[in-house]
Amino acid sequence: MAETELAEAGGQRLEQEGGVRVRRALISVSDKEGVVEFARGLRELGVELLSTGGTAKALAQAGLEVRSVSDYTGFPEIMGGRVKTLHPRLHGALLARRDNSGDLADAKAHGIEPIDLVCVNLYPFEETVAAEKEEGEVLEQIDIGGPTMIRAAAKNFKDVVVVVDPQDYQPVLEELRYCGGRLPFATRRRLAARAFAYTARYEGAIYRWFAGLTYEGFPPYWASFYEKQLDLRYGENPHQDAAYYAEVGAPRQLLAGVRQLHGKELSFNNLLDLQAARALVEELEAGTPGTASCVIVKHNNPCGAALGGSVKEAYDRAFACDPQSAFGGIVAVGGEVDAPLAQAMQGHFIEVLLAPSYSEEALSLLKERRNLRILELPGFPQAPAADEVDERHVLGGVLAQTPDAVGERREEMQVVTSREPDEAQWADLLFAWRVCAHVRSNAIVIARRQATVGIGAGQMSRVDSVRLAAEKARATQRELLKGSCLASDAFFPFPDNIEVAAEAGVAAIIQPGGSVRDQEVIEAAEQAGIAMVFTGVRHFRH
Repeated sequence: MAETELAEAGGQRLEQEGGVRVRRALISVSDKEGVVEFARGLRELGVELLSTGGTAKALAQAGLEVRSVSDYTGFPEIMGGRVKTLHPRLHGALLARRDNSGDLADAKAHGIEPIDLVCVNLYPFEETVAAEKEEGEVLEQIDIGGPTMIRAAAKNFKDVVVVVDPQDYQPVLEELRYCGGRLPFATRRRLAARAFAYTARYEGAIYRWFAGLTYEGFPPYWASFYEKQLDLRYGENPHQDAAYYAEVGAPRQLLAGVRQLHGKELSFNNLLDLQAARALVEELEAGTPGTASCVIVKHNNPCGAALGGSVKEAYDRAFACDPQSAFGGIVAVGGEVDAPLAQAMQGHFIEVLLAPSYSEEALSLLKERRNLRILELPGFPQAPAADEVDERHVLGGVLAQTPDAVGERREEMQVVTSREPDEAQWADLLFAWRVCAHVRSNAIVIARRQATVGIGAGQMSRVDSVRLAAEKARATQRELLKGSCLASDAFFPFPDNIEVAAEAGVAAIIQPGGSVRDQEVIEAAEQAGIAMVFTGVRHFRH
């Protein structure tokens, strides 16, 4: 029987693109969602069912005729089920090439009956790790036979169908019915690609778990796996295609839990700016709990950030920093968007708005703007996860680093001038310092009353960033410059930076220190009557 079936199957594949007729299927799944319906559909097509353990029991209880894998191989399950599918008769049935005379001869010699479809998913390893189970329990969730069967079937996809995702059950059944029990080549190859992605993700998760137990710091190999979440409108420019992929197993994901309530599809640049806005709101909320916060981002840089007694006050103050740059920006707020805030946004061109919730009246007002993308993330802002890793792709590789969290406390900082900041200035200095860590280097932030009044970003010369921040402030909030506070993400290499800041009316400065000319910079601050604080920590953002 085996020789005849294999020979017939080989002839079928060579004669028609539709491939081998599915006569025998092996089903062995951990996630049993939809598997009974899938197996019943196969039986209706005349397919013989092979199965193992709990899956065989579930199918039999549903009234389906099932042949055990032990009966098929002639060898029992042993070691408590650890060994049940690792048998040459089974893997010969999966790997035999239907048009290869040598494979057919071996199959005949060993009485191997062909298996034409494999439906397998794996033990819940990731779920077990996430549940923080004991090491021994996690080890038992490392599937051996499952990945081996999947890979064997996927390698031989020209002759064997491999199904790993319950979402594929119904489409596969429909196509088998339509094609007389066969699947087209393109479908088999697509299912094989999905199968290899599935096992790659599984093996990567196992490695990451072992690496976490074994190594301190970054391990010798970097293993990440990403799943596509959505296609984007376009990339950085309209002629570029783009998609958003989420890292499997990441402690947090940019769009996890986010619901889009209104507006056009998101673009590549929208997501980059959304990440920047979300991160800064979370930074401000962590540093000053109990206050309302708002951040406006344009081209991945904040152009306004503020705290306030209400979300509307925070928005008004953030917008006032640089109304021109805020045009077409991304707005994130740390509290519910209410009607007063929605009304304040009328007439302002906003690309994306992110908030934890919206009042019914506010949502109604905002939806009048057809293209505004309204995003809701319950529970936002959230505290950053301690084990997050910042990845940046470079040519042929990935740069990985721990997050640049602003963890410096006031009591750890050093006042290096004879003049000390007063309490209001300390509040503004710490606020500006947190914002500055989210501005592209060279970064300068001028703040007053816990709102930005001028931001200088991305200049090759630090003194140019100081000039830019002062010019922005003069253009919109000149009255707030006198007595303002300034933050610099890295040390001042020359005292000319202090001279420009003093001319603008800055009264206090916070910076890391560490320049060979620190003493000259301190002396310039003393002469200008500026209080200066050293943090000892740099926050470059390239």
